[in-house]
Amino acid sequence: MEKKQWNENWEVGQIVATDYATARVFAGYGIDFCCHGEVALEKACEQAGVSVAEVLKALDALEPNKEVAGGFAAWPLDLLIDYVLKIHHRYIRRQGPVTLALLEKVEAVHGEAHPELHELHVLFVESLQELEMHLQKEENVLFPYLLELFDASEQGRYIEQMHCGTVANPIRVMRMEHEGEGNRYHRIAELTNGFTAPADGCNSYRLLMQELEDFVRHLYEHIHLENNLIFPMAVELEEKWVR
Repeated sequence: MEKKQWNENWEVGQIVATDYATARVFAGYGIDFCCHGEVALEKACEQAGVSVAEVLKALDALEPNKEVAGGFAAWPLDLLIDYVLKIHHRYIRRQGPVTLALLEKVEAVHGEAHPELHELHVLFVESLQELEMHLQKEENVLFPYLLELFDASEQGRYIEQMHCGTVANPIRVMRMEHEGEGNRYHRIAELTNGFTAPADGCNSYRLLMQELEDFVRHLYEHIHLENNLIFPMAVELEEKWVR
């Protein structure tokens, strides 16, 4: 993959869509590349309180992603949807309850000394409940139509408009829910001091912080793939292949 020359006018979501390795840089500087991926790098750096020159230097120091030419941006719509379903939806349903059980164990032992664990518990339970409803909307409403739309484009035929009127309507809802989760996990990061166990935290406490950080990392990739790749592709295909 040819190395890109980034500048402050690139949208952060566009940068990550082009080379997902850049997500590590943005995460390190606290720059939101998924829920607000449409923001230009200069503005995103200003909002995060970091130097755009420093971030550009870190981006330029990255080696280009050699795993897949073009990264996720080179994948067709059906493959991206399949990846989200089989990697991210399964991960949330498998790992969410495991992390919650660990959180409840840590809260029972350390909750008195660290009352922030109680708010953390409430937030994580809310997240799992909201995410399950979100996944069901994708699986039962949005993704089946997007796959039908993709198949139509491959076969060069038109299809009828979605029962919601346009794909922009459910996409708008999905984006709003993504932003809600982003805000929730921003608060979780604050409560946990950036997913860092306190000095008196036991091994389970440290494991919990690692599990939560991994959960957020997966969630942000999930949101990035949808907001910055799947949804724009869907809108473009609808313009071409829906009567």
